[in-house]
Amino acid sequence: MNSNSLAAQPTYPALRPRRLRMHPTLRRMVRETTLTPADLVAPLFVRHGKGQRIPIGSMPGQFQFTVDQLVIEVRELAQLGVPAVILFGIPAVKDAVGSDNYSPNGIVPQAIRAIKDAAPELIVLSDMCFCEYTDHGHCGIINTPGDAHFHAHLPEGYLLNDPTRDLLGRAAVVHAEAGADIIAPSGMVDGMVGAIRTALDGAGFDHVAIMSYAVKFASGFYGPFRDAAESPPSFGDRSQYQMDPANRREAMKEAALDVAEGADMLMVKPAMPYLDILAAIRETYPLPLGAYHVSGAYAMLHAATANGWLELRRCALESLTSIKRAGADLILTYFARDAARWLSEG
Repeated sequence: MNSNSLAAQPTYPALRPRRLRMHPTLRRMVRETTLTPADLVAPLFVRHGKGQRIPIGSMPGQFQFTVDQLVIEVRELAQLGVPAVILFGIPAVKDAVGSDNYSPNGIVPQAIRAIKDAAPELIVLSDMCFCEYTDHGHCGIINTPGDAHFHAHLPEGYLLNDPTRDLLGRAAVVHAEAGADIIAPSGMVDGMVGAIRTALDGAGFDHVAIMSYAVKFASGFYGPFRDAAESPPSFGDRSQYQMDPANRREAMKEAALDVAEGADMLMVKPAMPYLDILAAIRETYPLPLGAYHVSGAYAMLHAATANGWLELRRCALESLTSIKRAGADLILTYFARDAARWLSEG
């Protein structure tokens, strides 16, 4: 008989992976990916005023907080084991250059100081962009006829890279002075990490980390955020500086540039439609990696739950687990409070 024939091969017992799924405790013992509250970062929206928690219609359970109410929220998050928050400011007055972002009395510096007084153990990330602060809703200085930065050879309405980069450095120092632990530039401006690192180091804040939104796509999943932050563009969209959703190689290039400029951490946004990108960056770079479970993903799960189509807790935790499984060390999510509570309940 031919030695390669089926009859000549040894016989093995039947392979049954289900043996390890028989009992809930056994399933937990062999679980490959574990989600904990320590993996979560809570995005919070803060505005001027007092005594207000204004519901965000497109994001059930989310609010715009005045600083006094924000303090209550962060204390509760800390008690639930959520280790960090990221702040988005809604200024009382917006202008062409987003001046509230680099004012020491701006809404986010006020909020940072209040959080550090109320819950000093919390890590505070400051989202470093200008879309919430500008009257045009874009992420920096716009090419406008008559303005000091106007370039006739560039299209009107074009986001000017270098003037924006300079303002990012200026604002980063102001937020660091207020007590921010991590500056998180999110505008996809070329050279933003290097400019912020230079500004921070020059002002004596070389200990302040930078988590770059290194790979941020021009996604349709940001709609509820623009409602929450009151920051929709007044013209056009952000495709001239955020990435084309079709591009993977460009994502790797963007991450490489930010690593070279001194980023301490990287981020992919959005997370759910881009898990392949997240996994590729995890395999390529040893830096801590964040992923943003964005407002659209949050809103969709709530909408489906309201219609009786999905179970919120199960699907939310499954989504967050998939992000961690793909390689995220940190997950920015509007489910942070609920997820921390669900996880503590077992």
